[in-house]
Amino acid sequence: MSKRMMHLVAYLKTGPTAVHGGGWRHPEARLDDILEPERYEHIARELEAACFDACFFADLLGLYDIHKGSLESYVKHGGQISYLDPMTVLPIMARATSRLGLGATLSTTFYNAYHLARSLGSLDVLSKGRVAWNIVTSATDLEAQNFGFDEILPRDVRYDHADEVLEACCALWDSWDADAFVHDKQQGVFADPSKVHYANYKGQWVSTRGPLSIPRSPQGHPVLMQAGSSERGRRFAARWAELIFTAHGSATAMQDFYRDIKGRVTSEGRAPEDCKILVQSTVVVAETDAIAREKAEYLNSLANQELILAMSSSNVGADLSKLTADGNLSELQGNQGIQGAVDFLNGKAQNAGTDFKSAAQKSLPDQIVGTAQTVADQLQALFESRACDGFVVSPIYHPGSHEAFCRSVVPELQRRGLFRTAYSGQTLRDNLKD
Repeated sequence: MSKRMMHLVAYLKTGPTAVHGGGWRHPEARLDDILEPERYEHIARELEAACFDACFFADLLGLYDIHKGSLESYVKHGGQISYLDPMTVLPIMARATSRLGLGATLSTTFYNAYHLARSLGSLDVLSKGRVAWNIVTSATDLEAQNFGFDEILPRDVRYDHADEVLEACCALWDSWDADAFVHDKQQGVFADPSKVHYANYKGQWVSTRGPLSIPRSPQGHPVLMQAGSSERGRRFAARWAELIFTAHGSATAMQDFYRDIKGRVTSEGRAPEDCKILVQSTVVVAETDAIAREKAEYLNSLANQELILAMSSSNVGADLSKLTADGNLSELQGNQGIQGAVDFLNGKAQNAGTDFKSAAQKSLPDQIVGTAQTVADQLQALFESRACDGFVVSPIYHPGSHEAFCRSVVPELQRRGLFRTAYSGQTLRDNLKD
């Protein structure tokens, strides 16, 4: 049996800010190139040189205005905003690389199954099988209102609908056999019509006739990625996810989640190793542990407190400025919010011995801080204790955070035999089997 290897995926935004609400203010953070193709080509090449499995873009179909009913905090203080549609950026990154996986966040609630299958399938073909789909059901009324609805659907209904979207997409992706092209000029046969099939899918909410006009990609269809932590989200993940992006505050919570998901995957008749669980990690690395701690303190001092609370409000789907010490969060949420974010802040509140709102006001991402050796020690401990199969590395500022990780932490992981030194496969799905 081959040695179990760590997997690494980079978290990206088409904007200056990821999950940290102040890193864009760092003197070395690039702001002048957010709308330039070169920004995305550069980071793609850096990640591929470090043999990352993939990168993916987090996305939202709108501008957050949950906090105080206003978009002011996000716009003024540099919140997590998509200034470009990631689906327009990923082809640029595909052109600049040959092995790096490329992930897009797209909603099953608001995008039609045929449109999803067609656009993702096209990019998967052009990239020679390197696309991942970060599947979201969306979690905010503001997104619903951008698509003609008054409010977001209840969580369980969103996932029921998502199941049908995935069933339809898979039927469409299977509508072309791998060997459908003939290209016989002498006989005048371009492709074999017997190897192109109708989908004829019909569910309660979703139907599609097919077939796609897009041929089969080298990996069959995009890798399916997901981040749901609710009970319904976990059931969805167990059925579909090949890559799970999650965040938990303690090693024990990570291990509990890991065992739960792997058990559910097995119950679905899938092999547990076919679903990789990656934990969100923010890393601050420097020449010494003391310098790294000082660097982290400086970076955290750049975060705007109002934006921190606004980001927490957006994640949990409730205006936390209205939450009183004895208030009911669920009443403020309605159908909105990400359960994983609620669980994460509940854990922070419990550990700090404070209330939910106080924890949210101070909710910067947990950080692994130290030298490359110190960081690698902590990542190795989590990986080898079966808390995860790897990490989603979130930057504090661009491009320095990812560059430092790629150039110092990755070589240390490679030296320890925990991470690849070269890609073994051609497609993203192949590389996830390491």
